[in-house]
Amino acid sequence: MRSRRSAWFRLSEIGQYVLLSGAGIAVLTPIAYLFWELTRRGLPAMSLEFLTTPPAKFMKEGGILSPLVGSLYLILGTCVLSLPPGLVGAIYLTEYGRGGWFTRVLRLAIVNLAGVPSVVYGLFGAGLFVVIFGGRIDQIFHANKLPEPTFGTGGLIWAALTLSLMILPVAITASEEALLSVPDGMRQASLALGATRWQTTRRIVLPAAIPGIATGMILGLSRAAGETAPILLTGAAFFLPSLPDSIHSPFMALPYHLYVLATQVPDVPEKAPWGTALTLLGVVCMLNVVASVVRSRARARIRW
Repeated sequence: MRSRRSAWFRLSEIGQYVLLSGAGIAVLTPIAYLFWELTRRGLPAMSLEFLTTPPAKFMKEGGILSPLVGSLYLILGTCVLSLPPGLVGAIYLTEYGRGGWFTRVLRLAIVNLAGVPSVVYGLFGAGLFVVIFGGRIDQIFHANKLPEPTFGTGGLIWAALTLSLMILPVAITASEEALLSVPDGMRQASLALGATRWQTTRRIVLPAAIPGIATGMILGLSRAAGETAPILLTGAAFFLPSLPDSIHSPFMALPYHLYVLATQVPDVPEKAPWGTALTLLGVVCMLNVVASVVRSRARARIRW
């Protein structure tokens, strides 16, 4: 009886192992194949000249300096604009606003915003930031230049604000989960020693939650780095060899540049789109590597 039961348990474990292994292989195989194809077809285009020269002759020649720098500026601006409100919102939800109808409504709004398509954020950013905010700034500070717009047209700042709104639900949710992972005993011990709630949050909770917060923010930035629709409506240019020289300048970006090369430009060298795609993948991978380094170093300093 026991031998039959043991044999059945071993057979069941083998079956579960086979099923889980098959599921893992089924998920990883397309990713590995995509990475292999990008590497195989994109490496011939990769060179110092490709990365350091702007596109020329309507993107039939030259490199990707303008899209690469524009994407880096955009990622940096999105990080600066989304990190403070995302962190403040997470701190409020976990440390100050637990319970109550307002907190429940706020959480519901965050969940709903996380599912809004990116093109809707693009339309919202174009209407609110470019038309309303930009037009009002031109009327107040640049009236002498009208009807030529200064801020009332697509630019780097408006695209960064739009992407910040898009990843804000992700940033808040990830930061909230990281803050909630800190044991309540640490909060109670700090409060028992006479520290205020803000001192406890700033000196005890936040340092312990940095790994999770950094991971969530980098994942949000990785998503923002590959978006096309929001930046297309708020400042991305079809062809602009020069680099952006101000926060309201139009710019080129790698996702939109890749779309243009693949669908809009005739007689483009075959390796150019693949090289652009490989560069974009490299930027996203670098962001994830930075998140892993920050997370590992922060965890090494934590002593529960």
